[in-house]
Amino acid sequence: MKQSFAVVAITKHGTALARKLHAQWPSVDVYYSKKFLHGDEETLGIVAFDESVMQLLPKLFTSYEGIISIISLGAMVRMIAPLLKDKKTDPAVVVIDDRGNYVISVLSGHLGGANELTRTVAQMLKATPVITTASDVSETIAVDLLGRNLGWEIEGFDQVTRVSAAIVNEEPAVVIQESGERNWWTYNKPLPSHIHVVRHLDEAKDEQYHAALWITHRVLTEKELTACSPAAVLYRPKVLVLGIGCNRDTTADEIERVISDTLATHQLAMTSVRNVATIDLKAHEPGLLSVCTTHHWPLVTYTAAELNEVPLVHPSETVFRYVGAYGVSEPAALRSAKAQDWLIEKVKSGNVTLSVCLVHVTD
Repeated sequence: MKQSFAVVAITKHGTALARKLHAQWPSVDVYYSKKFLHGDEETLGIVAFDESVMQLLPKLFTSYEGIISIISLGAMVRMIAPLLKDKKTDPAVVVIDDRGNYVISVLSGHLGGANELTRTVAQMLKATPVITTASDVSETIAVDLLGRNLGWEIEGFDQVTRVSAAIVNEEPAVVIQESGERNWWTYNKPLPSHIHVVRHLDEAKDEQYHAALWITHRVLTEKELTACSPAAVLYRPKVLVLGIGCNRDTTADEIERVISDTLATHQLAMTSVRNVATIDLKAHEPGLLSVCTTHHWPLVTYTAAELNEVPLVHPSETVFRYVGAYGVSEPAALRSAKAQDWLIEKVKSGNVTLSVCLVHVTD
């Protein structure tokens, strides 16, 4: 395995299609039967196999994000059936007919990206894409994908199927968006009329909906989450910036504890953190870097002069004497988030100071 996607063919015409795809998309791994060798496979990095494709597929299934098979749909379904585990982990599977007329999304259409892969391959082959996912066909909200291209995370999948059914069946649904990017609707048409978008629960709590989609950085109570509908899905946009100041050699454990305790106290979701911001003097602080690495948070740094450009309510002469800035956590958070105010101005605990801002998002 070298790439994210594999193309598999077992017939003469399928081999020709696989080579055509490879010519347009070199970043795929191609596998086809040794019976159809062209002699340039080693040069092109193509794998010619002599084993049964039934022996090959289990290896590919666990090694690639997506499999593009030029095999009949029925045969492919039978071969992958014993390999299926979970839609969150199974790879995307796409089938192309032997003449390249149709490209069919077979498995993991949404979470695995098979629908998108189908469109990409169909465009390359000038073929017809076949996608049967209801939300795609209806051009409505794909509940399990909403905001994924923006970095949003779904917190809990248990209600996704129920909410998806309400959306595709055009039952009344509400989107309660308290934070995050507002350009999540990607179709070139108005949002369906059965979907109502509000900014706060108060705008919707007097109504009853078949489904609710919450987009928020706040930790919700069960009562809040289900106030509009018992079928509710929660999305976490990346909208919190953590401004952090710390003494030299502060441990990752201490920094982690201050972050988790502070966010919990203020009912803010850890999964909504976008990045950490600090002064450039702390760019290589081991404990801080460890925490950022653990959570996959980018670390943004500013010079003392840049931090001093941010007006502070409580500038610190003590901090200025040590680092040349009148504050670290507060101005770093404010500047990185492009915000006007803090959600949490400053918490001082042991060797750590923490400030939290909500990212400014334009409509």
